[in-house]
Amino acid sequence: MKVIHKINELRVELAQYYHSEQSIGFVPTMGCLHQGHLKLMENAVKENDIVVLSIFVNPTQFGPEEDYEEYPRNFKKDFTKARETGVDYIFNPEVEEMYSEGYNTFVEVEKLTEKLCGASRPEHFRGVTTVVTKLFNIVRPDIAYFGQKDFQQFVVIKRLVKDLNFPLKLEMVPIAREDDGLAISSRNKYLNKREREAAGVLYQALQKGENMILKGERNAYKVEEKMKDLIKDEELASIDYVKAVEPETLEDIEKISKEVLLAVAVFIGETRLIDNFYIEEIAGN
Repeated sequence: MKVIHKINELRVELAQYYHSEQSIGFVPTMGCLHQGHLKLMENAVKENDIVVLSIFVNPTQFGPEEDYEEYPRNFKKDFTKARETGVDYIFNPEVEEMYSEGYNTFVEVEKLTEKLCGASRPEHFRGVTTVVTKLFNIVRPDIAYFGQKDFQQFVVIKRLVKDLNFPLKLEMVPIAREDDGLAISSRNKYLNKREREAAGVLYQALQKGENMILKGERNAYKVEEKMKDLIKDEELASIDYVKAVEPETLEDIEKISKEVLLAVAVFIGETRLIDNFYIEEIAGN
């Protein structure tokens, strides 16, 4: 496994594969690798001849009051985990390599980025779509892998790939969870013991919503309200949003039919956590 820090060096390394029958899988991350990332890498290794993992804490997707400086970083541990999965290359650029002096070009996907997380983090997705566009251009993968926990991000990048005609496939990998159901996230490290216990309320609320739907409830507002009530019972929890939306457009819905995304964003103390259930093929519709 090679670690590469420069864009041109990575391009030279990968050039030998572009006109061969060998496929390139790509896993973009911000490091602090956990079980969710490992699932992405394992899938990529199984399905491709060559796998590139990027580790880059992207400053443009953090707002001015967010945790860019505090975001957990541990390249030594990340290196060991990546090597164990069989990844071939780690691309680990400095900020100055990705955003040179005078950088002033950004990529934006409209409408989809205004909903859910985009409503409270207005600059976030512009940073995501810009860095992903740059990484796709640098790596030129055949398949790129993303986690379902960031469902909105996946939908936004799917639109980006379609609209800009990127010649690649996207694969969404199911959420990795702790024993109590909490979605595994790099930000879970911020939680103290009491907050960690309280964080289980996200999964409990999603289960509540799912059970209501499976038992026949089709009024999205009623589902959302019952989920909110459960979360509000946890004194350390503060709701950003609780939504039942159409999975492709992320539009609010009134009546649940065919499929639905239940999505939540909740502050546990000062830590913002997100999670979702994607419910398909709802019976009785």
